[in-house]
Amino acid sequence: MKSFFNLLGNSLIAVVTNFLVWSTVVYWVYLTTGSVLGTSIMSGMYLVLVMVSGFWLGSIVDHNKKKTAMLISSFATLFFFACALLMYSVSPKESFTTVESVRLWVVVAFLLFGVIAGNIRSIALPTAVPLLVPEEKRDRANGMTGTIMGIAFALSNVGAGFGYAYIGISGVLSIALGATVIAILHLLYISIPEPEKVAPEVHEVPKSKLDIKGTIAIVRSIPGLFPLILFTTFNNFLGGVFMSLMDPYGLTLVSVQVWGTLWGFLSCGFIIGGLVIAKRGLGKNPVRTLFVVNGIIWTISIFMTIQHSIVLLGVCMFIYLCMFPFIEASEQTVMQKVVPQERLGRVFGFAQSVEQSASPITAFVIGPVAQFIFIPFMTTGVGVELIGSWYGVGVGRGLGLVFTLAGIIGLVATIIAARSRSAKMLSTQFKN
Repeated sequence: MKSFFNLLGNSLIAVVTNFLVWSTVVYWVYLTTGSVLGTSIMSGMYLVLVMVSGFWLGSIVDHNKKKTAMLISSFATLFFFACALLMYSVSPKESFTTVESVRLWVVVAFLLFGVIAGNIRSIALPTAVPLLVPEEKRDRANGMTGTIMGIAFALSNVGAGFGYAYIGISGVLSIALGATVIAILHLLYISIPEPEKVAPEVHEVPKSKLDIKGTIAIVRSIPGLFPLILFTTFNNFLGGVFMSLMDPYGLTLVSVQVWGTLWGFLSCGFIIGGLVIAKRGLGKNPVRTLFVVNGIIWTISIFMTIQHSIVLLGVCMFIYLCMFPFIEASEQTVMQKVVPQERLGRVFGFAQSVEQSASPITAFVIGPVAQFIFIPFMTTGVGVELIGSWYGVGVGRGLGLVFTLAGIIGLVATIIAARSRSAKMLSTQFKN
């Protein structure tokens, strides 16, 4: 357990760094260009890369020691962040004021690759849990992971808001480079006991090592697991709305400093949720817990933007974020129980790729849809006369309407999935 706690601390440094950079670049692009399309495109790019890289990153985890995979992750992140800072430093600042700027997207691309490289850690950490934590304590360990994510989210959002406001993106990137070096040095002294792997270096691994066919066969052989992944995929389809539009919506209510600070406070919801899991676990049936929590968060999503109020949004998002660690921990606990250890990295990577496959569609589509349909609908369109008297009018109201519709669809899908035969089969498989 000592190694597990050290690994959590190390992951905290790395995750804070990645969250800080990505939050800052989102603020930078939106506030510099003033374009919702810009943040939508960024979200789509991120989700596409997560989708196509997940299985390969999972293979890196399975064919290397967990510590080696995490070092690969950190060194790659360090390289790409350094390239981004160099590109930004040598470019005239006025070249970043429009979404048509090639230099803007080169910087974004470097930062994006650096953040994606960090996803190796998100796959490696839950696969290391069975090596470091007894089975009866794994759900609580997964809860601790959720707590770490919450702390990282809180620190990074406050840091991004104030960092961008007072030291700019170059200052934030300089801090990120230093933090990444610290994470690498600390990781060198952490011991993760596991069997020796007879495998070539990661860059020498042939494509056959991915063994996509074999991993899919493992997933399909476990009753209910594939439908669970598909359910999460549909949730992520709707989740693309949040990733693309939440920051633009929030910035119609408050300044970037206040928005970043608010997210720092709201992120305590992650911490609270993770601590509850660490203390009490997920109950006897994590599958049931997964569906109950999904029902709660989609209900919250229906009402959180029903009025143009930062207080309403803040309260609803706090409850939402308290619930979110239960979803991640439930899925991880189920997979750690029913999937063989030697396949766990690839199954996590496969799940990540499949689950993220729908989000890019939403992220790319929802920006133009919001910009050209919902925003006009609630500013100068029919929506002003139909519901404007109580719902409000303006850009923020158009974005808010999108969140409400996504919540309704998500709640209906959750009720259907929870009553399905596949959910019952997976519950039975877990208990066995």
